[in-house]
Amino acid sequence: MIKKTEKKSQIRMFFSLKDTLDQNHPLYILEGKINWQQFEEAFIGLYCPNNGRPALPIRLMVGLLIIKHLRNISDESVVEQYSENAYYQYLGGQSEFVAKEPCEASELVHFRNRIGEAGVELILKESIRINGDDRFDPDVSIDTTVQWHSHHYVKKEHYLSYR
Repeated sequence: MIKKTEKKSQIRMFFSLKDTLDQNHPLYILEGKINWQQFEEAFIGLYCPNNGRPALPIRLMVGLLIIKHLRNISDESVVEQYSENAYYQYLGGQSEFVAKEPCEASELVHFRNRIGEAGVELILKESIRINGDDRFDPDVSIDTTVQWHSHHYVKKEHYLSYR
């Protein structure tokens, strides 16, 4: 079930993340480049509108997957680090800092299963759109290293970069 968005009209005691973070930070810049609406539109049909437990926001889940691949970390690590990093939270759609984990790491597995291969490809396409002109930048290095992983080779994937 899709969680209903909360209308926040009350004046906050604390400043918003947008107002307090360094606007030159790579993750701050990346947040402004991503077309978040396309993920909402593509994935909203995968949720029941009025039945079941309210789902976590699509923006949060996509943001966690992007950070996971940017930092090359596990599901557990990205969830843990999210609670400690204001830039991660800003990329994930938070307006204020929240010092708690956004979800269980297993929620990322469920989300990847829900969006399927087509959803992961949509995230990759957005990466290509954002970084399309970087292929001509002489300072860009592309890593095609093959890593040993669980008795088979896994090719590193390059998702979203930031600059």
